[in-house]
Amino acid sequence: MPRIEQDYVKTGKIRYTVREFPLEQIHPQAFRAAEAALCAGDQGRYWEMHVRLFEHQKALGAAELPWHARAVGLDEAAFARCLQEGRHADLVRADLAEGVKAGVRGTPMFFIGVVDDAGTAVKVARTLRGAVPYASFQAALDAVLAELK
Repeated sequence: MPRIEQDYVKTGKIRYTVREFPLEQIHPQAFRAAEAALCAGDQGRYWEMHVRLFEHQKALGAAELPWHARAVGLDEAAFARCLQEGRHADLVRADLAEGVKAGVRGTPMFFIGVVDDAGTAVKVARTLRGAVPYASFQAALDAVLAELK
């Protein structure tokens, strides 16, 4: 991701969007972790929390989430309220439903697409499944960008 961000996102060639797709069958705490990342996002720290939770996948229980919040510099009381209220649960459920509809069966999965002229929909041009190397992203992104010219 750091190279993709440097070479494509920061240069304005692409936009990168994340959707939540917690696989609770494999990771029972995944749904709550997705909510925690979004609650951190309310305080401008989505990515810090997202990365931290992935780095500590065996520590995603209710007792550990405040520890993660503290580690990324969140207002812990606001974070706790967000989780307690389930403020982002509907968004996580909607992302899951949309992912299933799009054919997502596992993570990570990447859709490379082009926004329509109205700016309201994305047409998928390429799909990458799994943890693929940078060269695979580079080839797919460059091919889609070349098609746009």
